[in-house]
Amino acid sequence: MSSEDKRPIVIKRIKKVAGGHHGGAWKIAYADFVTAMMAFFLLMWLLGSTAKGDLNGISEYFKTPLKVALMGGSGSGDSSSIIKGGGKDLTRSAGQVKEGELPSEKKIVNIKAALEDLVKLEKQRELDKLKALKGSIEKAIESNARMQQFKKQILLDLTTEGLRIQIVDEKNRPMFRIGRAELEPYTKEILHEIGKILNEVPNKISLSGHTDAQPYAADRKGFSNWDLSADRANASRRELIVGGMEDAKVARVVGLSSAVLFDKKDPFNPVNRRISIIVMNKEAAEAAQKDGGTVEETVNVEAQLGALVQSGVPPATSAVPPAPVLTPVQGIPPVSAPVAAVH
Repeated sequence: MSSEDKRPIVIKRIKKVAGGHHGGAWKIAYADFVTAMMAFFLLMWLLGSTAKGDLNGISEYFKTPLKVALMGGSGSGDSSSIIKGGGKDLTRSAGQVKEGELPSEKKIVNIKAALEDLVKLEKQRELDKLKALKGSIEKAIESNARMQQFKKQILLDLTTEGLRIQIVDEKNRPMFRIGRAELEPYTKEILHEIGKILNEVPNKISLSGHTDAQPYAADRKGFSNWDLSADRANASRRELIVGGMEDAKVARVVGLSSAVLFDKKDPFNPVNRRISIIVMNKEAAEAAQKDGGTVEETVNVEAQLGALVQSGVPPATSAVPPAPVLTPVQGIPPVSAPVAAVH
């Protein structure tokens, strides 16, 4: 037997085991599936949280032809971007003017109209405050049993100057002593209550005294209804201050006699004898402080010259003669003679 026949015979048998829980191929497939699902939900979230304009921009971006994206042109986006078709503003279908910014729209603001609106708003706020003050006075009258007796003699209304409070006389219940500036006790009480409430607003106060058309039978020579109405207005001012109103709130105290009648049909009606208290608005207070103001007269020079020409009078001219020129000397430049100043 040869040596080759003595070699042992080795038989290799490969055991094939089916993939159980130790196999790994399924893990790769599962990882791909999870990644795909994560990308899908991320896309859904982005679509739900993105504005409609941005979505349109993204749609237009992907609609851009390849030639435009590479070579530039309409729809290529910001020209300063390195990437063709790039830029931060995806809502534009044409090239952007600035990187990431839309051109701001020019807004024309009418300053005059804006100021008028501001003035109207300020007047409305002031009117609301005066209405609230009117309500406070009416509430004080209702809550005071003593003042309720004189409810018909306290008149409240809103005027162009502000809130007007009028305390009028009745036939059997005058506010003052007949022919005098002495207040009745109940009138003082009314003014004290009103004086407290007037401090609720910073507005200035105007007081005016009024009488009827009955001539004043005075023992003093020259004393008339003008003096009586002024004295009554000043007496009312003092009682308002006693009631708690600040003295600095008073802007004007006047006596108007029978010039402004309450009952124009009957000048002798007792209701014409009254005290008027006006809580002035800002416009009325400024007018009172300026005392009418001043007006600057503007001279129209062209109109005056035209009138002079039509009348045959020539306009005035300067009487200064032209300056003589001196003869130049060799080596010295010509010098004009000095002209005397005209004052």
